[in-house]
Amino acid sequence: MPTGIAIRDVREQLFDAADRILLRDGPSGLTSRAVTTEAGCAKGVLHRHFEDFDAFLAQFVLDRVDRMDAQAAALRGAAGTGTVADNLSGALAAVFGSVAVAIVALVTFRDELRARLRETWPAGVPVLTEAAVMFGAYLAAERDLGRVAADADVDTLGAMLVGSGHLLYADRTGTPPTPDAVRRVVDTVLVGALRA
Repeated sequence: MPTGIAIRDVREQLFDAADRILLRDGPSGLTSRAVTTEAGCAKGVLHRHFEDFDAFLAQFVLDRVDRMDAQAAALRGAAGTGTVADNLSGALAAVFGSVAVAIVALVTFRDELRARLRETWPAGVPVLTEAAVMFGAYLAAERDLGRVAADADVDTLGAMLVGSGHLLYADRTGTPPTPDAVRRVVDTVLVGALRA
């Protein structure tokens, strides 16, 4: 006899619940009980799909990194349109306006999660390193189009954008930076890199 109702796409339901908890309560509020309660399912559901809670968290972080692929493709597709600074300002706000800042705090907060992530992600914090790669790839595409200087170190510029963006958005409970503040950071990072 069935003991409950089948849950469709349980992983996604649990990951979405983790997003909401991280954004609302921060990493200290993210427990297996909180996730299953938020997802509306029994605690055992999480443990049927994941070895333990840190395995769940590692898969959650990697899933959120994978979701950045669409954003990276859209940013690369914007090469040659609008202005480089506008495109990067919008992308920077989108990255850090998402759950990314909370994921950085989560990875920093949990030693076992960092250890699990190192098994498949050898360096850096996954969402931040992925964002740096995304910005570097976009800047490389703009360099190929002649809108960024041929000698620009696009990988370093991408990392600088991520570091500066993280500093702007690091206080998840405070007022988010204004679009003008984000644009000033982008303009400052790009000084000397843009072709006139």
